[in-house]
Amino acid sequence: MIHHISIDARDPLRVAGVLAEIWKGKVYKFLVPGSYLVMPFDKYGSHIVVFKSGDVWVPGADVQSAKVFQTAPTDFVSAHAAISVPIDDRQIEQIGQREGWRVLTRKQGNGIPFSAVEFWVENRCLFEFFSPEFAPQYLQTMQPEAIEQMLGQPLDFVPA
Repeated sequence: MIHHISIDARDPLRVAGVLAEIWKGKVYKFLVPGSYLVMPFDKYGSHIVVFKSGDVWVPGADVQSAKVFQTAPTDFVSAHAAISVPIDDRQIEQIGQREGWRVLTRKQGNGIPFSAVEFWVENRCLFEFFSPEFAPQYLQTMQPEAIEQMLGQPLDFVPA
């Protein structure tokens, strides 16, 4: 169970507002100045923190907790998230088009294991959104039998 993720954005408040619109959630100022928290208030406590572009998590020294540190912003990020949302794919597409962000609805078939809406926040950070229609396909695809059919047997990992 993943309860929260964090991303960075050039315009964190705008991004938080768009994510809240798609997720039917609310936006709050977060503990780090210039960052925002998006919460749909589901039963899992799910949320997304949107930091300023270039903000990264770094480990603390000795017994200090992790902290956010400002670095040089990047054009793209490697992390992405797949999230079930309460609106349909057409609504997601309309929101992305309104913002001028790339949106692509992938349909299951021809090598695509499940349908999803690729939603590129600020054209640099990928979210895969599952509308109520698409979520069951994803859940079915993530079952052990389906994963083994796509990827083969799990690896035997032995820590060194």
